[in-house]
Order: sequence, then structure tokens, then C-alpha cells
Amino acid sequence: MKAKTIYGLMLLSCFFWAGAFIAAKLSASYIPPFTLTFLRFSMATIILYFILKYGFKANLKITKKDIPYFLFTGIVGMFGYHVLFFIAMRYTTAINSSLIAASNPIITTLLSVIILKDSPSYKRLLGIFLSFLGVALVIANGSFANLVKLSFNFGDILMIFAVLLWGIYSVFSKKIMVFFNPFLITFYSFLFCSIFLIPFVYYEKPFSYLAKTPMSAILSVIYMAIFPTVIGYLVQQISIKEIGPSKTSIFVNLVPIFSIFLSIIILHESISFIKLIYALFIIVGVYITQRN
Repeated sequence: MKAKTIYGLMLLSCFFWAGAFIAAKLSASYIPPFTLTFLRFSMATIILYFILKYGFKANLKITKKDIPYFLFTGIVGMFGYHVLFFIAMRYTTAINSSLIAASNPIITTLLSVIILKDSPSYKRLLGIFLSFLGVALVIANGSFANLVKLSFNFGDILMIFAVLLWGIYSVFSKKIMVFFNPFLITFYSFLFCSIFLIPFVYYEKPFSYLAKTPMSAILSVIYMAIFPTVIGYLVQQISIKEIGPSKTSIFVNLVPIFSIFLSIIILHESISFIKLIYALFIIVGVYITQRN
């Protein structure tokens, strides 16, 4: 596949990932977090199964000793991150959540230093500092007084914990990719997440409210299952294979930019010039870290 085609597909994937923040905002008010996460990943699991089995001809067989690995990735990376993400969307804006999520590569870098014993250069440390400064200013709403008083938006705090869980998932996935194909890790992470969610969904009694749920929320769930979850990830893996992980990871910087524009156009959220500066801190910090 030509590099230009890959670049175009990755741009499209970034647009899909940005749209997930909008879709989450449109659906989180009507569907409780456990059910919302279950619907997204159960649909994605079924779709991904047919794509991998019949499209990629992938071998999806695993052994009993492999199950603990996928339980961890499914519970921490999929269940943990997305439940907190959907709860956070009830309390914060799509713009704030996307900006905080943009710091994910920085969190992953720090965890890699701690867990994988990576040695960060001065440039990477500069990138980490810039990104964390941007995130701190976003959650403090630009007020240093809020930083001192530790007075933050509840949704923003939940989003930080969500990003931390995703960072743990990313580092753990990196370690087990020596033994497992990335497609296999993703498929079984989706599957075990969906299975683990069943008792929580039962507690939320979805049949009592799903019939009354607006079509916009239902379509948002379908969008999240297909476009950012299945298509976005498959394109990302193909891109890693064709142009390498470094070039692929640079595209992540575009997600908050797309999210800001989509949030303004679709959700009519507002963003001040100063918050754009905070966004620039995060994006430049991530770029420096990944580029290095």
C-alpha cells in the first residue's frame, strides 16, 4: 500500500477518534456507563471477529494460560478506561476530555520509564513538562488559584484516571506483543471486556430505558463501535506495519485539533484563545516526545 494512501487513512482514523468524544457526549446522558461500554465493545467484538477471521484469515486460537493476559488488558484498558471516560463525559466538555486524552502518550512514556526502565532524554523530559503543564491548566480552567486549592472539575479528574489506566494497558500490551499478535490482543481485550461487563449491565437494567433512548444516542453508540473502535484500530495497525510506529504515532497529535472543531460545530461548545494555547502545550509536548 502506498504511503500517501496510509497517510490519508490515518487522517481519517484521527477524525474518527475525534468523533468518539462527540459521540460519547451525545450518548452518555441517556445510557449509563456500563451499558454504554458494553454496547460499544460487544458490537465491536462481533465485527472484528468476522474481519479478522474471514478478511485477514487470522488465527484466533488461544490457550488457558493466555487468558490472564487478556483479562488484564480487557479489564484495565477497555473496561476501566471507557467506563471512567463515559462517566467523565457527563461532567466535562468534549473539548476538555479530548485535550486530557491527548496526554496519553506522555503518561505511557512515564510508565515506560518506571516499568520498562526506558531512559528519557532531555527533549523527552521537556515534552513531558509541556504536556503536563497544558493538562494542568486545562483541568484548572486556567486558574493557578484552582491549582493551589485543588479545585477541579470532577469530569476532568476522572478523565485523568482514565488516561492513566490506558497508559498501563499500553505498556502492558507492549510487553506481551512479543508473544501475541496486536490484532489478537485487541480482539480478546474487547471480548473479555464485554463478558466482564455483563453483571454490571444487568444491574443498570437497560431494557427499562433503551426503548426511550433518542436515536441520536443509539447512532452515537453504533458510530463508536464501528468507526473509531474497529476501523480506526485496524488502520492504525496497518499503518504501523507499512510506515512504522514512529510516523504512525505522530498522527495522534491531530485528534484534539479535530475534536475542538467538531465540538464547536456539533455540540456548540466554546473555546477561548487561552485554552487553545493550553492545547498547543499538550500537542507540542506530545510531538517532541514521540518525535524524539
